[in-house]
Amino acid sequence: MDQTPTSPAEIAAAWQRERPGTPTDSIEIVTPIWRLAKMFADDRARVLRAAGIDAATLDLLSVIRRSGPPYRLSTRELARRTLVTAGAISQRVARAERAGLIRRGPGDSGPRSVAVSLTDEGHALIERSVDSVLGREASLVAGLTPAERATLADLLGKLTADVRDRMTRPAP
Repeated sequence: MDQTPTSPAEIAAAWQRERPGTPTDSIEIVTPIWRLAKMFADDRARVLRAAGIDAATLDLLSVIRRSGPPYRLSTRELARRTLVTAGAISQRVARAERAGLIRRGPGDSGPRSVAVSLTDEGHALIERSVDSVLGREASLVAGLTPAERATLADLLGKLTADVRDRMTRPAP
């Protein structure tokens, strides 16, 4: 019979048994986060496939849609808000333009600036997709009370900021 530990607590205990002194304090935090990230990512991919949109296009259209009317941003602003490179934005914009979801035009900040705006088709797609994705994700976290969700969101925000800060420091 397989005795492979599966819960984070069992994994930590097995490491302590096999290698006493091994730092295992993070296992009961990091392992569930990795598992949840995989479950959320797999589910989101399924929902996006059903909605007829990929994650990169969802990201692009969402950023433009959240900017408010007239749903238009420069490519530079898109790169800043999506945290991807200018090259990646260029590829995403080209794909979305070929699909008729966005249009490019001259930007406001100089002769080389480019502005990207939603087409009617792009606006309709993002409206449907956001409802599908966020509705599904709301149902996935519905097992937590509003107070538990708020506490978890606060703790995850704190952990994210702390990890980001620690990653910018040199390793010991």
